[in-house]
Formats: sequence, C-alpha cells, structure tokens
Amino acid sequence: MASDSKAQRLRQLQAESKSGGGEAAIEAQHARGKKTARERLGMLLDEGSFQEVDAFVTHRSHEFGMDERVTLGDGVVTGYGTIGGRLVYAYAQDFTVMGGSLGEAHAAKIVKVYDLAMKMGAPVIGLNDSGGARIQEGILALAGYGDIFLKNSLASGVIPQISVIMGPCAGGAVYSPALTDFTVMVEGTSHMFITGPKVVKSVTHEEVTFDELGGAAVHASQSGVAHFTAKDEQAALDLVRRLVGYLPQNNLEDPPLVTSKDSPVRAEADLDAVIPADSNTPYDVLKVIRDVMDRGSFMEIHSAYAPNMVVGLARLDGRVVGVVANQPNVKAGVLDIDASIKAARFVRFCDAFNIPLVTFVDVPGFMPGTAQEHGGIIREGAKLIYAYCEATVPKLTVVLRKAYGGAYIVMSSKHVRGDYNVAWPSAEFAVMGPEGAVNVIHRKEIEESADPEATRARRLAEYRERFANPYEAASRGLVDAVIEPSRTRPVLINALQMLQSKRDSVPSKKHGNMPL
Repeated sequence: MASDSKAQRLRQLQAESKSGGGEAAIEAQHARGKKTARERLGMLLDEGSFQEVDAFVTHRSHEFGMDERVTLGDGVVTGYGTIGGRLVYAYAQDFTVMGGSLGEAHAAKIVKVYDLAMKMGAPVIGLNDSGGARIQEGILALAGYGDIFLKNSLASGVIPQISVIMGPCAGGAVYSPALTDFTVMVEGTSHMFITGPKVVKSVTHEEVTFDELGGAAVHASQSGVAHFTAKDEQAALDLVRRLVGYLPQNNLEDPPLVTSKDSPVRAEADLDAVIPADSNTPYDVLKVIRDVMDRGSFMEIHSAYAPNMVVGLARLDGRVVGVVANQPNVKAGVLDIDASIKAARFVRFCDAFNIPLVTFVDVPGFMPGTAQEHGGIIREGAKLIYAYCEATVPKLTVVLRKAYGGAYIVMSSKHVRGDYNVAWPSAEFAVMGPEGAVNVIHRKEIEESADPEATRARRLAEYRERFANPYEAASRGLVDAVIEPSRTRPVLINALQMLQSKRDSVPSKKHGNMPL
C-alpha cells in the first residue's frame, strides 16, 4: 500500500509540474495570443523528443509570502530534445508562474542546461518570456542573472546559442539574449528594453509605447538587436528549426552536409547581364546570391538592419557557407558604421563555427560625413578588418563591380588572407572612382585646358581603360582569375572543394584586442 501511495503521489506531482500556474493563468496566456512554455517546446522540438530536467525544483525563498507560492519547476521548463534528429538543449520561461520571473532556483535550472550542453557539445535554445528578476528574492535573483551571463560568455564560440523573445524581456534579462549568437523576436507580443516606458517618461519625459521602445520592428531595423522577426510564435519556432539546420553542433564539428538537388555545374546566363552598363546604376545583389547558391537555400540574417550590407547562410553543392555582400540597391553598397558591425559579427560567428565565407564585393568606399566620422566609423570599420584578418575558415571572394579604396581591402581581399579571389569582367579596382580620380590627378590640366570638358572626358576614358577593369589586379596576382559571371557557381564550388583541407592559424595569444 505504501508503494502505491508513493506512486500516486508521484503521478500527482508530475501532473502539477505540467500545469504551470494553473488553468486560469494558462487561459490568460492564450488570451494574449501566446502559447505556454510546454506548448512552445512541443512546437520547437521533434515530436515526442523532449526530455525534461529538474521538473520538481522549487524556489528556496521564505520571504514576502513566498512559502505560499511554491510551484514545481519554478517558472522555467528545461531539458533536451532533437531538431531534425540532432540533439539540442532548451529552456522555456513560463509566464503563467509568477510572470516567469527569475529567481535563484530558476536561474540554476538554466545554468544546468548550459553545463549539460557544453559537456555534450550541443546548441542551446532559450525561449524568453519573463517579467524580469524576482523582486522577492532580492540579490539572489540578480546573482542568478550573473551566473547565466557567465555561461553565455563561456559558451560563446563553443556551442551555438539562440534566443527567442516570446514576451517581455526587460532590465538585466536582456543581456543574456544579447550574449547569444542569434535573437528572434515575435511581432506584436515580444519586447526588449533596459527600462520600460514608465521609467523613460519619468527620467526623460518621453512618451513612448512598448512597441516604439523595444518592439520587434525597432530592434530588427534600428538597433540591430534582433536578427530575425516572425509574425507569430509558430513562424518564429519554424525559423529556429530551419536555422539550426545550417549550424554545427559545436566548434569542433563541421556544419551538416546535405545532398544537393541542384547541379554543381549549373550556369546562369542572366548573371552575364546583371551588371548595368553605367557603373553608378544600382542592381539587386540578392539575385546574384540566389543564382549562385543552391536553389532556395539562402537564409538572410539581419535583413532589415543596415540593408546596404547583406549577410546570411546558404549552401553550395550541399555545403553550408556564410554569405557577405555589399548591396548596391541601398546607399550604393557603401560601408558605414552599422554595415561594418553587422558584417564583422557575422564573419566572426562563421569563423567560430567552421562555416566557409563567400564574399560578393561591389563597394564604392566608406560612407563620408561628420555623422559617420563622429560616430566612430574608423573604430567600427576596423572591426570588419579585424574579423576578416582573424578568420581562418576558407574565404572565397567575388568582385562584381566596384572595389574602391580602403573598402576594397576590407572586403575579404588577398591582403586580409582571402584564399580564392576572382573578379567579373565588370570589376573595377582603384583608390577611388574614375571621376574623382581624374579630378584629382588631372585637375590643373583640366582647369587650364581650352576645352575642359573634352580634356576631362579624354582623361576619364584613359583612366577607365587602365583601372576600371580587373586585369591590372589579375596581373599582380591580387585576384586569382577573371571569370564569366554565368560560371560563378561552378567556379566557387570547385574552389570550396579545393579548400576543404585548409590549415591556417593565428599567433598564439590569450586573445586579441579587437576595436570594440
């Protein structure tokens, strides 16, 4: 009888641990258009694969009436499962339990997940939906955040970390997602900010809504905090499942290789005509990327932030690659502060996780102006230089058109250890654009000429013939080949195969001093 009683009590406890904050709290969560923690984990992971850890953990506080608010799990569901059959660890904060607030035991559960993930070498996915630090637990709640930040930092570059914001994420809580590799936000229901609208109003007298201050659109387009946004929770979790399919389990493994259904020798005749005759006319580099990569494989990252730079993950003949490209359709593809930061972070992520880099170059230079200079374009541009110089993964570069000034050097040139660099016939390598160069070099001659316009036109034609082509660079070995645009895909696939056994390193050191 005693054993039956224990078994019955165990079943009761298991049922309680899965009920969160109770039916009323669950109904309220659904009324907000939000799923529960367990529902979200079921949507994220392969069906039936989730195995819970620490379901019976409860908080340890006895202050402020907390003895009467004991709930199994303490507001966060933790464990492991699979995505596409591959092991991942996950935690989902449960807003139905004290608003998903983080206390000592809550934090310890997340820390345990990180410890397990590091031992097993598997990604961690955090589903964030929390009112913040549990006030009743005081400094122990703050200590819990510190413990999580430490795990985020130590895991960085070792295992992939993905954060999904599915409700409020405020105060100190925002820094854990900020320390991870990718942040996904759900439109309309997720918010991230250090201080909320009421505090902002009291301090700065600004009237601002939750969405205006820290909504998905703001962080995707202005702050760059969010790498992706999704229209609803299902779309967000489907996006995470797709993203995981591009990532290795850890820094000692290669990304997953798939059998491509796309021909490795496919040529795209459209690419031979994609560059406009006028070098100042824009075009969409996304067409180039999609025509070169395996069909339908390109997954753009940070699409709404610094759109003059394109970054994302794709496959070349089934192999995962990171794509970096100037976007001539936006600000002529110029490098500015935000574009430099965006690309530098992505390059470093790819290098940390053994993902080869393919860079498409059409860059007229760095953005001029006092706003950029005073904002630190020198420091921020140096981040991108540092990232490319430090990266030891295979680096393939295609110069499509403009490769001007210092921006040419930055964009994975031979000088920053580019492994295989090719150019299209439309490529132009120069210190600056032909018009500007002629006005500097031949200024006096043009001013003193009887026909300044004719002299300028003649000198411009001479300059274009000499520099507005890739052959001078090729003759110096600064590009390895000049290729037909239609042949870009098979050329890159061949080069990527050649680079599979690449060995490269950086000098032995604790770490460098990146210009942060």
